[in-house]
Parts: sequence; structure tokens; C-alpha cells
Amino acid sequence: MATVHHWTGLEARALRLALRMSVRTFAEHLGVGVRTVSKWEKLLTATEPRPDTQAILDTALDRADTAAHLRFETNLSEVGRPDLGLRRRVTVTGPRAWEYESWTDDLDRAVVALSRQNFTFADTLLNRWLERFEPPELDDRGLYLFARSTALLGDLRRDRGAVIGPLSAQHSYAGARSVFTRLDIPRRVAQLDLSLAVVAEMSDKLETAARRYEALAVDDRLSRRDRARARLWVGTALSKDGNHDCAARVMLAATREFEDLEEVDDWSVAHQKLALAHRGAGQLERALNFMDVARSTAATDSPMQRVRLDTAHGHILLSDPATRDDGLRVLDNAAKLAAQAGLSHQLRSIESIRMTTGGQTAPGDGDQGDAA
Repeated sequence: MATVHHWTGLEARALRLALRMSVRTFAEHLGVGVRTVSKWEKLLTATEPRPDTQAILDTALDRADTAAHLRFETNLSEVGRPDLGLRRRVTVTGPRAWEYESWTDDLDRAVVALSRQNFTFADTLLNRWLERFEPPELDDRGLYLFARSTALLGDLRRDRGAVIGPLSAQHSYAGARSVFTRLDIPRRVAQLDLSLAVVAEMSDKLETAARRYEALAVDDRLSRRDRARARLWVGTALSKDGNHDCAARVMLAATREFEDLEEVDDWSVAHQKLALAHRGAGQLERALNFMDVARSTAATDSPMQRVRLDTAHGHILLSDPATRDDGLRVLDNAAKLAAQAGLSHQLRSIESIRMTTGGQTAPGDGDQGDAA
């Protein structure tokens, strides 16, 4: 945003044009005489408003919307010359108005890219801004965009399988959480707590993850949908820890919540998780029934979702000697797609399933994949 250190008639005229006001309307807007504004327009840098009027102009600029700020900065850039000393009178700190708009647009594009596992493009969009600005130079709006970018970078790293370490999902989520805490946005902080719980589960810290999920499932900072997701993931952690019957009961409650909320995608994912819980309990027929529901209702335009569905389906088929070959085939297809999409965590899950469920262990063993 532009900051005017010392107003002259030049900056006042640029503001009037940016606000798209006539001389008379601008004078009324500021509470000064028409002749005063006309003098600014005529003399430009040769005249300076009085100190109290300088403060009024500061307020008018602060209250201008984003589009007006952009026009103001553009007006000054078009008329400014070194001999006028414009650089000493006006500075731009942090993102300019147009950069805020571009940054917001890039975040929306990054969300779409991540949903399609286009990691390279999403990484470019996010780091374009994270590398351009440092938090100390940003106002609250800039900090919000910075934190959102950092959280999305955490999602990217999580989906790529970088869970812990300095260049990991955990590091990004913790950084974003710190900024949202500073901005006092409890809902965003709670969402980052949920993401950090997922990281704990993916790191096989199942007891820690389950405790965090249980707390977040009743956390009023979260939306009803996010609380239901936390409840579902309590069940996922329990099932991974071998407590399949309890896990199924918890997951069923979350499934009913998604049905009540008419969240079709979450409802489908819940059936996938229920299928795996019943597989773990050795109830393969029920597992296949839940899996059929998940496969028939899931939105499979995302490589991640297709890999998760095929991995879960293959896991269940592989648990029955009669369908073992079908399970291996489904897992092979899932592994190929995961490799193409760069889903390294999913690849590790598939390999774990092959090793632990391929006729070597009991139906209750093996990895279910991550909660995210």
C-alpha cells in the first residue's frame, strides 16, 4: 500500500482522480473549500496543504478501497519524475494493491492445482509470493495471505509425502498457525491444529493423533463439518492402532453427521474408512459392501482420490485368498497412478500393504493410508 509522507497538490490531485471525484465532490469529501482543491490542482508540487489537511488526506487514502489505491499508485507513477522528489514523499511498503489481487487469485488457482495433484504448478504459484515478501513488511491483509499460502504449501508437502523436517508439512503448518494466532483468527488456528494432527497420524504417532482429534471433534472454533472430520479421523487412528470395532462406531457417527450436512464427498470418504475398519476386524463382506458405496459415490476426478479408493479396495481384496490376485492387480494400478502423480506417501502405503497383507499376516494388520 502507498504511504504519503508529505502531501503536495500533486498527490492530492492523484487521490482525487483515483477516487473518481470532481473537484467539488472531492472538496466536500474532505471538508475543505473548492478554491483550496482548485489551488492544489493548479500549483501541484508548488503548494502544500496545511498540517491538519494533510491528516485529512491521510484518512481519505486509508479509507479508499483496493481499486482506488491501485489507481492512486498508477497516477503517481505516471506523473512522478526524479526532479520532483516523488520517491522521498511517497513510498510503497509490502504488496501494492494490484499485488494483493494477484496474490488472492493465485491462491485460488493453487487450491485447484492441489486438488488435481498438479504439484509443480501449485508450488510455483505459492512460492512466487512466499519468496517475494517477508512477514515484517506485511500488514494484516498481507499476513493473512502469507499464512494461507504457507498452509497450502503444507498441504502440498503432505500430499507429496514430506511429513516431518525443515521442508515438511509439519514445518509449514506450524508457521501458518503462528501467523494466524498473531492475527487472532481462531478458526484458522483450529484448522491448522487439525492439519497437524493429520501429520502426527501420518508419522505413526497414533495415540497423539487420536487425542488431538478427540479434542478437535468438540472444538467450537471449527465448523460442524470440520468437527465431523475430526471424529472420522479419531476412528482412523483407532483402526490403525488395531481397535477396529470402536473405530467403526466412531466412524459411523461421523458418517451420519456428513449425511445430515449433505456433504457427499465426505460421506463417501467415511464409507471408505468404514470399509477398512471392517477389513481390519476380519469382516470382509461388510468391508466390501461399504467399499462399493464409497466407489459408487466418490468424486474420482482427482488422482489422489482414485489412488486412495483403489488402495483401500485392493487392501480388502488382498485380505481374502479367493480375491488375492484381483487385489494385487488393483494395487498395481494404484501404484502406477501414485507414481505418475508424485504421491510418495501413498506409494509407501501400497508397498506396506503388499508386504503385510499378501498372505503373510492376519487380516487385522497392515497400513490403511493417511487420514487427509
